[in-house]
Amino acid sequence: MGIRGLMSYVEDHSNQFFVDLKLRDTKIIIDGYALFHRLCFDSNVDLRHGGDYDSFTDVTQRFFESLFACKVHPYVVLDGGCDVSDKKFLTLKDRAREKIQVAHSLSVGGRGNLLPLLIREVFIQVLNKLHVDFVQCFSEADRDIMTLANHWNCPVLTMDSDFCIFDLKAGFCPLNGFQWKNLTVIKDTLHCYIPARCFSVDKFCSHFNNMNKTLLPLFAVLCGNDYISLPALDTVLNRMSFTPGTSNMKGRKHQRILGLLNWLSNFDDPPEALNTFVKYLKMNDRDVVRELLCGSMEEYQPSPVKLQEFFQLGAYVSPCATNLGLPEWIQLALAKGQLSPFVCDALSLRRTILHTQVENLRRPSAHIVSVSIRKVIYGLLQNFSPDLNNVSQSTVSKQPMAFSEVERIDKNIGTVVTHAVRLSEEYRELGRLTELSLSKRKILLLETLKVKEGILDPIPASLKLPIAVTCFWLQSLEAKVKRYHVQALLMGMLCGQLHKMTSEPDNEGLHVDGAKLLCDQFLKVKENKLQRKLNLDTAHVFCQWQCCLQMGFYLNQLLLTPLPEPDLTWLYSGTLVHGLSQELSTSSSAESILSVCPRARQLYNQLFHALKSAVPSECLSQREKLKAKKKKQRKNDASQTKYRVGVSLGTRSLCDHVSNSFGLLTVDDSED
Repeated sequence: MGIRGLMSYVEDHSNQFFVDLKLRDTKIIIDGYALFHRLCFDSNVDLRHGGDYDSFTDVTQRFFESLFACKVHPYVVLDGGCDVSDKKFLTLKDRAREKIQVAHSLSVGGRGNLLPLLIREVFIQVLNKLHVDFVQCFSEADRDIMTLANHWNCPVLTMDSDFCIFDLKAGFCPLNGFQWKNLTVIKDTLHCYIPARCFSVDKFCSHFNNMNKTLLPLFAVLCGNDYISLPALDTVLNRMSFTPGTSNMKGRKHQRILGLLNWLSNFDDPPEALNTFVKYLKMNDRDVVRELLCGSMEEYQPSPVKLQEFFQLGAYVSPCATNLGLPEWIQLALAKGQLSPFVCDALSLRRTILHTQVENLRRPSAHIVSVSIRKVIYGLLQNFSPDLNNVSQSTVSKQPMAFSEVERIDKNIGTVVTHAVRLSEEYRELGRLTELSLSKRKILLLETLKVKEGILDPIPASLKLPIAVTCFWLQSLEAKVKRYHVQALLMGMLCGQLHKMTSEPDNEGLHVDGAKLLCDQFLKVKENKLQRKLNLDTAHVFCQWQCCLQMGFYLNQLLLTPLPEPDLTWLYSGTLVHGLSQELSTSSSAESILSVCPRARQLYNQLFHALKSAVPSECLSQREKLKAKKKKQRKNDASQTKYRVGVSLGTRSLCDHVSNSFGLLTVDDSED
C-alpha cells in the first residue's frame, strides 16, 4: 500500500519519531518486496542490460550474512498476487505506465529504477540456498506481516509507510536507516550488532496531543493510499485549508499530513471523527464515502492468516484462496514460492500484468514472443476461476477461457485478451495435476517449447530448461535473430559451469586455471560494456529471450518441474551477454574467446549443436549470410578504391602498383 508523502515526513522528523536500535539476538520480519527493491537499486547493480543476476545475488548473500553474524533470525514475507477485490488495479496501471517511462529513460542513457524481469525468482532462489525462512502470501502481505510481528513481538524491516499506521509492538525499521554494512562490535566481547532506527507509533501519537492510535487508519485513508483516491476527499481537505503557503509538492503533502493529524487529534475515536468529516460532503455523497472509508480502514486490522503456523508447522491457510476453491497443493506451492504471483492473478482475476523491460519501445512488447507458452499456462489454470460457479461445466469444456493481459502497447498500457489453449482431457483438472506421471508432464512442457527430449540428453541438467527455452525463442521470433546473439547467450550460460570449476576442490588444476582465465576475460567484457551505448535492437532480442525464459520457468513450475529448475544467478548477466554480442558482431569468434578453457569450449559446442539439431537451419544461418554479404561489400569497396586511385593518377599500371602495395585488393575470409 503506502500513504503519499508520509515516509518522507516522518524521516524529516526522525529525532521525534524514531529510537536508536542495536539489533542482535532477535527475530525480525522482513518485507521481502521492499528488500529486493532496495538491494537492487542501492547496490550499483546494472539495470540497463536486463539484469546482472550474479551481482544481485552477491549483495543479497552479504545482507543475510550480516544478519547471521549478529544472530538475527530473519523471516521474509513476500507479497503474492493482486487483491481479489481488485481495488488497487488503477494504482497498478499507473505504476505500469510509470515503469514504461523509466524503461524509456534507461534505454536512451537516462536515469531510473526498473527491476530486471527475473529478479524476484533470483531472490527466492537465494533465500532457498541460504536456508532463510520465507513465505509468499496469497495477496498483499502487509497485514500478515503486522500480525506475525505482533505475535512474536519483534520488529519489521520495510520501506512501506503503512507500517507507520499499524500498531506494532516492537516498531519497524526503515531499510534506508538499517546499517547492515556497518556491523558494530560490542566492547570487550566477540558479539556484534546492526545499528538501526526504529519508528515508534507511541512517540508519533504523543507528538500529536496524545492522539488515539485507532485514529491512524482513518488518517491513512483520508490522506490517500493505494486503495483510495476520491476527488471528493481532495475537495473537502482543500476546504479545510490543510495545504497553505507552499508551492513545493513535498511541502504541500507534508502540510496536508500535518493538518490532518492535528485535526484528528481533537477526536476521541474514529466514529466521532468520521461523522464530523462526512458533514463536509454533499448529502448524497455521505453514505457512499463513509462506506468506502470504513472498508479501506479494514486494511489496517489484524489478518486472519497465521503465518507462525506456516513457519512452525508448514501449514498455510488463506481464507481468500480457500474461498476460491483452489487445490491444496496449489495453495502450499504458492506459499513456498514454488509458483509465481502471475499464477495467483490468473487464478483469481483471470488477468495478468506483463512487466516492461528496457527494450526497444518502438517495437511491439517483448512479451508477444512468449504468448503461446502463456496460453498453455492458462489452459492448465482455466478450470479455476472466481466465476466458475456461474458457468456450466459443458460451457467450460467447449469454450477456452479468456484471460486479460495488461502489457505495453507503444508507450502506454493496454489490455489484450488472450484465450487459453484447449488441452487434452488428462491436463484439464488442476487438482489432479500432481497425479500425472513425470513423462506426461514433461511431454506437455517440451511440446509447448517445440523441442524433442532426445535433443536435451547430452545437456547438463541445470541447462536443459534454458536450452529448451532457447529453442522455442529461436522458432518464435518474427525477425530472425543474429548468430552472434545466440552465441553470446550460450557463452553467458557457461558462467555456472565456470563457477563450479573454480570453486570445487576436486577439479584438476589445468581446468581450474583455464576457467579462471575465462572468468577474467568475461569480467573485462562486463566492465567494458558498462561504458558503451545500449544497442536497442540487441536489447530487444535479449528481452524477448528473458520473456520466454520467464514463462518457460513458470510452466515448468506449474507442471511440478519435469525439468530441473536452473540456477538463474549464473544463467544471465546482461552486461556480459551484451558485451559478448558486441565483440562477436565485430572481430572476435566464440572459439577464440573460449580457447583458454577447453572444457568450457566443449560444453559450448554441445549447447550449440543441440540448438542446430532442434531448430530449422535458417534460424542459425545468419552468420554465413552476413559473411557473404560483407565479403561482397569489401570487394566492391576495393574495386571502387582502385578505380578512384586510377582516375586520379591517370594510368592503370600505376593504379595496380599502388593498390597492390597497400593491400587494397586483399579480402579477409576468416570468420568475423
